[in-house]
Amino acid sequence: MPLKLAVLFLCFAIVSADSPYRFFEWNVTYGTIYPLGVPQQGILINGQFPGPDIYSVTNDNVIVNVINSLDEPFLIHWNGVQNRRNSYEDGLIGTTCPIPPGKNFTYILQMKDQIGSFFYFPSLAFHKAAGGFGGIKILSRPLIPVPFDPPTDDFTVLIGDWYKTNHTALKQILDRGKKLPFPHGILINGRGPNVTTFTVQQGKTYRLRICNVGLQNSLNFRIQGHKMKVVEVEGTHTMQISYSSLDIHLGQCMSVLVTADQQPQDYYIVVSSRFTSTILTTTGYLRYANSNRPASGPLPGGPTTQIDWSLNQARSIRTNLTASGPRPNPQGSYHYGMINTSRTIRLASSAGQVNGKQRYALNSVSFVPADTPLKIADYFKISGVFRVGSIPDAPNGQGIFLDTSVLGVDYRTFIEIVFENYEDIMQSYHLSGYAFWVVGMDGGKWTSASRNQYNLRDAVSRSTVQVYPKSWTAIYIALDNVGMWNLRSEFWARQYLGQQFYLRVYTASTSLRDEYPIPKNALLCGRAKGRHTRPL
Repeated sequence: MPLKLAVLFLCFAIVSADSPYRFFEWNVTYGTIYPLGVPQQGILINGQFPGPDIYSVTNDNVIVNVINSLDEPFLIHWNGVQNRRNSYEDGLIGTTCPIPPGKNFTYILQMKDQIGSFFYFPSLAFHKAAGGFGGIKILSRPLIPVPFDPPTDDFTVLIGDWYKTNHTALKQILDRGKKLPFPHGILINGRGPNVTTFTVQQGKTYRLRICNVGLQNSLNFRIQGHKMKVVEVEGTHTMQISYSSLDIHLGQCMSVLVTADQQPQDYYIVVSSRFTSTILTTTGYLRYANSNRPASGPLPGGPTTQIDWSLNQARSIRTNLTASGPRPNPQGSYHYGMINTSRTIRLASSAGQVNGKQRYALNSVSFVPADTPLKIADYFKISGVFRVGSIPDAPNGQGIFLDTSVLGVDYRTFIEIVFENYEDIMQSYHLSGYAFWVVGMDGGKWTSASRNQYNLRDAVSRSTVQVYPKSWTAIYIALDNVGMWNLRSEFWARQYLGQQFYLRVYTASTSLRDEYPIPKNALLCGRAKGRHTRPL
């Protein structure tokens, strides 16, 4: 369906008419790719791997018509885009019906009060292991000051571990109840070692938006002979601290400024896996224009210590309280540390066997998708699809069991979530629809006394956070976005096998100020098939 025709029947009442519109039409296909030198089936968007970037500005209305030319259902999720008051557009199986083969769906997104660096990816059927991902850049409006000079150029840098194995074979391994093997390599913008190049001019400064779009591993990023000044993390301007290398965990994005202040030649860019017994490494190049001198010398080394180094770096990334966010007021004007939390939710991961198959869980519940997206079932009041309260507020020490886990919370409350990691692996969690304050993280067991070390002044606000092995991480959230929102592990095999649930942020209000109605073009499936969305 042509995009202009598709847009005619959309519910434009749910986006701001006074903000610009940006239209995209994407055709999703399979194609042969060679990221690690061997042919494999990849997911392409308009023939590209990775897919095209989305460029936008705060409050832009972004209309993306996705044509599914695969032979199976497909969904795209907008990682970090908050979709204010509209979880129907989130692109996850709990909120949105899949796009059938040969059909299209037009997503309506508004970059409401957001800036920063994010990405999109396919959320169904382990498609993420085949590609279909790309960068999202939300720029500040022209009159809103940014706390650094405009860079000469702005590069998207998508890094992630990768398998040579076809994604369908990886899915079959998981469906049989087995664990995935160790990945085969690491990609930079969809390419393996010694391929990706970023060209710079001596004396100029560049912005790199680095996102870990991988499946399993935290990664360390570094550039030979150059410092990286962190300036933004998933929509938050940060204190501008320079680093020689950066740990970027699964699902996370951050912006750095790099000044080309060395002698003109090529310099190695190195990405390596973290917290793994076998270290995967890949390389790219920072290339000075008009220079034919190849990179030389040893590759720049990464951190020589493990958790403590990474933990200290994470604590050093703090909000720049003097900077404006998407609006012309300082980001620190919301004093999150002066608000009492009304509820504490403690979440602990676990791994184990259920009916002889590998499963992963939060608070002993391993999520099983329902036959109808939860948000759509909630709208039509279809009983029996899910049960609010099907996951407890705290670990209970029980064995793993299967359920369509939904945790109910109230709109406009302020809560604390503590992620407790009793396992020996690195964890990373994402909450759709929200940015939250990362107020504390440390090793050992969390207790109420751990609150004494919380950062209640300038903690960074983001949508994805790491939890170190045998450690805890605490976040504060202002529940100001009504809807059904996914909280999940970014370790994609764990997410696929149950380490996720949905947070139902509820209000009895039917005001458009609180939540938009179901889109007129919403696909309806499962028990909602054949029903009708309400008229415009």
